[in-house]
Amino acid sequence: MTNRPEGDARAARNERREAARQRAQRARTQQKRRQRGTRLGLQIGLGVVLLAAVAVVTLVLVDSVKPAGPGPSTMSQGGITIGEGLSPVGASPTPDATDASDPVRITMYVDYLCDTCAQFEDANSEYIASLVDSGAATVDIHPVAVLTNRSQGTKYSLRAANAAACVADRSPDQFYAVNQALFARQPDQGTSGLTDAQLERLVTGVDGVQDAAAIRDCIRDQTYAKWVDERTADVTGGDIPGSSLDEFPGPPLVLVNGKQYELTAPITNDDFRTFVVSAAGASDATPSPTATPTPSASASAG
Repeated sequence: MTNRPEGDARAARNERREAARQRAQRARTQQKRRQRGTRLGLQIGLGVVLLAAVAVVTLVLVDSVKPAGPGPSTMSQGGITIGEGLSPVGASPTPDATDASDPVRITMYVDYLCDTCAQFEDANSEYIASLVDSGAATVDIHPVAVLTNRSQGTKYSLRAANAAACVADRSPDQFYAVNQALFARQPDQGTSGLTDAQLERLVTGVDGVQDAAAIRDCIRDQTYAKWVDERTADVTGGDIPGSSLDEFPGPPLVLVNGKQYELTAPITNDDFRTFVVSAAGASDATPSPTATPTPSASASAG
């Protein structure tokens, strides 16, 4: 005789087991789906992050190789040429020009944070000004920024060279006087140097400076900073207009008719006068070593 209650109980247990197995199977399936979704989400998120990182790196690289743009039109070769009347003239002459009727060519590479540059300026600036003003010589002044890392992170050397370029662009007739003023107020190396506001007051305070508002904006915006940086890299890499040198000895580099002047210690005007006359040779433009200096332009700064 069949025991139906017992069979029914066994069948019920089997049904429960099957139902439990199916629930477990569904749970595992759902868990796998969730895991796949999570992995897909992570992969998509990681892809987005990687794409964003690539975009940022690309922008940085593009910005880093972006051309610096043209410098002032008066500094086509990186320096401004000052001639008779202390006014800018055309492009800087080449070092191998030998026409005896030409004025003596003085070429200077200077850094406005360079101590030795300031010493040379103090000893010889007025003498050079007298030669140039009279037409006996021209002077090419190339501001460079090789000491940018010696001003507590403020990049004073670069900012000062940019300020000089701003003047070359907007008020070139006063460039020589501004060059003198920048050396007269030269800060010590290892200090933060002058602020942009102080540079603005110094430069625009030089007698006769024109377009002061535009110069202030140019200094504040560092309009020519990248150009100065690029020119400095070229010069230190051996591209030295006005010279036959293939290696930059550091500032100040002073040349007369392409011949390098070896700095003395101490730097004296007598020694430089002698060198100028010697480098000029038998040229009709040979300057007198006793030329009377012209007064320097005054400047005010805060």
